[in-house]
Amino acid sequence: MKPAIVVNDLTKGFKKNPVLKGVSLTVEQGGIVGLIGPNGSGKSTLFDIISGFQTADDGSIALDGRGILGKPPHAITHLGLMRTFQLSEGGQRLTAIENLLASAQNQIEANLVGAVLGFGRVIAVERENLARARDVLGLLGLGHLGNEYVGNLSGGQRKLIDLGRMFMAKPRLCLLDEPTAGVNPTLIHVILDALKHLRSEQGITLLIVEHNMQVISEICEKVYVLDAGMLLAEGTP
Repeated sequence: MKPAIVVNDLTKGFKKNPVLKGVSLTVEQGGIVGLIGPNGSGKSTLFDIISGFQTADDGSIALDGRGILGKPPHAITHLGLMRTFQLSEGGQRLTAIENLLASAQNQIEANLVGAVLGFGRVIAVERENLARARDVLGLLGLGHLGNEYVGNLSGGQRKLIDLGRMFMAKPRLCLLDEPTAGVNPTLIHVILDALKHLRSEQGITLLIVEHNMQVISEICEKVYVLDAGMLLAEGTP
């Protein structure tokens, strides 16, 4: 399979303290790969650099063969990479369905005149996105919470909303930072089913940071082990 992303010899330090020491990894298109290691091993820093929230001291990152190191987060997102964070904070004053609608990528941008002249097309796209958002909420078991403010949902339900945004945006690669942390066992199964659906039905590649080894063993085909900023091992779970 063609690589979705290739990280090569990435280094990063803070005040001369090394955090990443020549980290290299490859995630093939359509794969589900885990990144594990103790707290402080550099996993979140690696995600921040890949997604453009931090800069590296050295190394390279290629997304679908295109260099992205140093690009801002919005530019990397437009190239097809999305990520989640350990704590889901976005869109709390929007309803669940509004959060999903905001992530749809086929929305029509227009000035006032263009919106009036293309009103029929705008309405058609809005109806299509609304129907898809409702389907996604149903798939995630949140169909009954479509009009509930995300700020009122549980931590696990907010993480499902994060996944719902990805269903709507249809990226090529998703970075998931501890998607099951603090989630009750029932919702963990829902999240895992959603992740499998993202890969099988939409062909989305997944790179997952996770401390729950049962989750890693169930869903990942390959695992990288990071400790003290260095890759110690790679292979099957």
